[in-house]
Amino acid sequence: MTEQDIRSMEYDELTALVTGLNEKKFRASQIFDWLHKKQVDSFDDMTNIPKSLREALAGECCISTAGIERVQESALDGTRKYLFKLRDGNLIESVFMRYEHGNSVCVSTQVGCRMGCRFCASTIDGLVRDLTAGEILAQVYGIIRDTGERVSNVVMMGSGEPLENYDSSVRFIKLISDERGLNLSARNITLSTCGIVPGMRRLADEGLPVTLALSLHAYNDDKRKEIMPVANKYPLNEIMDACRYYFDKTGRRVTFEYSLIGGVNDTDADAAGLSALIGGLNCHVNLIPVNPVKERNYVGSAKSAVLAFKNKLEKNHINVTIRREMGRDIDGACGQLRRRVLKDEAAKATKG
Repeated sequence: MTEQDIRSMEYDELTALVTGLNEKKFRASQIFDWLHKKQVDSFDDMTNIPKSLREALAGECCISTAGIERVQESALDGTRKYLFKLRDGNLIESVFMRYEHGNSVCVSTQVGCRMGCRFCASTIDGLVRDLTAGEILAQVYGIIRDTGERVSNVVMMGSGEPLENYDSSVRFIKLISDERGLNLSARNITLSTCGIVPGMRRLADEGLPVTLALSLHAYNDDKRKEIMPVANKYPLNEIMDACRYYFDKTGRRVTFEYSLIGGVNDTDADAAGLSALIGGLNCHVNLIPVNPVKERNYVGSAKSAVLAFKNKLEKNHINVTIRREMGRDIDGACGQLRRRVLKDEAAKATKG
């Protein structure tokens, strides 16, 4: 029998589990508190739960965990890059960032990724598997424990495509925003997608006030296909319709993530095309100088090109910011640390 991931259970599901074991409903409240407020990783730590119930739970369920395998801290800005090991031995990455407005954690939603974006290290080795909601939560809880600091924002922008792991991603949002748990405002959660149109529309219908961030990176389909293979399946006209639908349903403006790649998508023509594509939308553009990835030949745009691109958008009345570069000295780009460790382990195995 496959163990149930109890950390992935919503409150009503946990209540049904507990009452199914002939226990009182209030035990579900206690267990939920242990899992999501006290954030324990073992049933033995639930000291106000009867031993018989703890044993019964351990017989049917597991608590998803993410053990810290490695941490790198930036000497430039204090950003911390975490490599976590899951119960099955798979490795995933998360990032802890300090900003003036509060601490932010970037979580992974999959082990690896199959999207194939040309500037990203996460996708080089492909997709291994989806994460459970509990495994996504375990990244946040592990970082809170390690830093001793409060987290006020979560971005689902690490390895993986959240809308390809739709059920776990939405369950994670509901669990982390549950007032009986961490009680993080859903408005402080950003979900980033490469443009999975059915998932974007489905998310709009969930009634969750999260920020939707679209990885755009080009203003036309031809150039976008060169950078992001997913563009072969979902053309920009369908994606933009889904963005408008998201705003209409949620009232939340869409963020367009635009990674500036030197000589590829950072010209005046690109800025003009982007302005024409998104003009009139209630949106925000986040310009991202690409973190260099050793296995890719893309490089970030020069600072002068980034500023010129920003100015061009602003002249066209587009709301735009340049993302502050974080963790450039610590394998800051998605998937870099995990890939380096996996290569090191493979090399050792070959030698040994």
